[in-house]
Amino acid sequence: MPHNYYSEINLHVTWHTKDSLPLLTPTVEPLVYRYLKQRLVHEKGVFVHEIGGTETHIHLVLTIPPTILLSELIGQLKGASAHEVNQQFGRRDKALQWQTGYGVVSFGTGDLSWVKEYVRNQRQHHAEGKTFDRLERFGVPDTKQDARERA
Repeated sequence: MPHNYYSEINLHVTWHTKDSLPLLTPTVEPLVYRYLKQRLVHEKGVFVHEIGGTETHIHLVLTIPPTILLSELIGQLKGASAHEVNQQFGRRDKALQWQTGYGVVSFGTGDLSWVKEYVRNQRQHHAEGKTFDRLERFGVPDTKQDARERA
């Protein structure tokens, strides 16, 4: 079925591990990244530009069609990736759990290369304290903290 739209919906998405624990270990991280990439490649109209993160959170750079309901997609990605990883480990305790919520920022195609670079080099940015606040936010903002920052 042909589509009757043109879109350039570029998104940076991030979410954290449960309680921001360092669950994305060297063993778990590649499994999560591989699963997310495979899952997204099979999502009609979605293009995965980059996946990265640290031990406590993940970043995705995506282009999506306007037909995708983003909250559903992210919920499915989080739930299915945790399930897949935990099944592979076959343990009673969960090797991977995600925290509630996520952050999403849209950006223009002209910014795609620097957003991809930012995600690709997450560990370095965090180690050097050179993170970009808008791309690190997730979940419901702390309105008290936001008010203090504006004051």
